[in-house]
Amino acid sequence: MTDFDYIIIGAGAAGLMLADGMGKDPVFRDKSILLLDKDPKQSNDRTWCFWEKGKGRFDKILYKSWSTIFFGGEQYSKNLEIAPYTYKMIRGIDFYKDHLKRIQGYPNITFMNETVAQVEDQNSFVQVTAGAATYTAAKVFNSIFDYKTITGQEKYPVLQQHFTGWFLKTKEPAFNPGTATFMDFSIPQKGNTRFMYVLPFSTTEALVEYTLFSEELLSEKEYEEAIIAYLNKNPGSPEYEILSREKGNIPMTCYDFEAHNSGNVLHIGTAGGWAKPSTGYTFRNTSRNTDALLLHLKNKGEINTFSIKNRFRYYDLLLLDILHKNNEKGQNIFETLFKNRSPQLIFKFLDEETTIWEDMKIITGCPKKEFIMAFLRRYLF
Repeated sequence: MTDFDYIIIGAGAAGLMLADGMGKDPVFRDKSILLLDKDPKQSNDRTWCFWEKGKGRFDKILYKSWSTIFFGGEQYSKNLEIAPYTYKMIRGIDFYKDHLKRIQGYPNITFMNETVAQVEDQNSFVQVTAGAATYTAAKVFNSIFDYKTITGQEKYPVLQQHFTGWFLKTKEPAFNPGTATFMDFSIPQKGNTRFMYVLPFSTTEALVEYTLFSEELLSEKEYEEAIIAYLNKNPGSPEYEILSREKGNIPMTCYDFEAHNSGNVLHIGTAGGWAKPSTGYTFRNTSRNTDALLLHLKNKGEINTFSIKNRFRYYDLLLLDILHKNNEKGQNIFETLFKNRSPQLIFKFLDEETTIWEDMKIITGCPKKEFIMAFLRRYLF
């Protein structure tokens, strides 16, 4: 006899979406569920962005959305209308409040603030050690991610999308609140793939973020100096104050996270490989994968048979192989793609919703030599 039917470890996007999905579904009404996280989730510790057609399930908690994006490169720069897509932003604190409020209303779900120290699959049940307590469950969904999981192996390259961002307020109007800067490569690349990312909330407020796709992190000073240089690159740049900061890093890898699942333990979120390997975008993938997991469970599927692998993983792997070998080529790859193909087709491809024919249109819109060589190195040599 176990303490719970399910334990969900981690109250981030994946854990809260899964708990909420179980709580509202009559199929799981008689299941006891424990949600564990060391953090009470009462601070705005992150920002999630994604693109979506029309209205969506998270629209009521959106902080801001944009119908136009800016892409900036060396030879090609343009404001791009993205309809029928909208680029959407959710603050972490708004997501937490919304989901935890509903979860607290589900009588079969218990949320506890505990630090999980160990998860052991005992074949007939799972034992979870958290704080001074030990809990048991029939099945566990674990979203704890440790970079040590993916380092020390050479089969799959491991890059990081790492960033530091400032939430700014300027004294004078400085931003166009109708256009989000998706990627601006008009900054020194220094042998990496580096770009600025700007989300304007009004003419005087914005999130300005310095982002890299690379293997190694920078010192905090380097991120901040890059943001300052970007803000001051034009004469007469307005004065500003920093309201708050955010920083983070997301693994970019096609590593087989599913190899760490067992008969009774399934890894979800970043720990399950749910971050898009080629871009680091996680929120939309998490929503889609959570829906698929809930359907899988309702169809009596064993959790160790749940898989998110598809053909897009191989496309992602080719890009990561290129950036791992020649990290500075990212700017040219993205610039060539946005010059040759519409943002709508690019978004559809990154959402993994394209046909094979559309896949080929994306691939042929990129620099061909790099991808041909990456394919030959990966699959023939």
